[in-house]
Amino acid sequence: MLQRIQTIWMLLAVLAAVFLFITGQDAEVFGNFPLINIASCVLVVIGVLSVFSFKNRKKQILLNNISIIINALLIGILLYWLLNLSGGIDFPEKGIEPVFPLIAVVSLVFANIYIKRDERLVKSVDRLR
Repeated sequence: MLQRIQTIWMLLAVLAAVFLFITGQDAEVFGNFPLINIASCVLVVIGVLSVFSFKNRKKQILLNNISIIINALLIGILLYWLLNLSGGIDFPEKGIEPVFPLIAVVSLVFANIYIKRDERLVKSVDRLR
C-alpha cells in the first residue's frame, strides 16, 4: 500500500538521488565519465521500483539494501572528490553533494525498519488465523 510510512522514507531517498543528480553536474571524479549522474539515475530507478513493489516486502528490503550500498559507495567517492579539490574542505565553497547520499542512507534504514515491522505484523496476524 502506498500510504504507508516507509513509502515516505523511500520517496525521501529518491528525492535525495534527484537532488544529487542536479547538484552533482560539476563533480568530475574520474575524468569526463559521468559516474555521479549514472549512479543517481540508477538510484532513482531502484527507489521507484522499491516504492511500487509494496506487495513483496522482501523484494523491497533487497532493493533498499542495494540502494544503501550504492549510496555508501557514492559517499566515499564524493568525499574522495572533496578531499582532492583545492582550497581545503570548507563546506560552503565545495558543495553539498555528499549530504544527499547520507540522507538517502538514513531514510532507507528507517524504511527498512518500518517494512520489517509490517512483515512481523502480517506474520502475527497469520498465526492468529
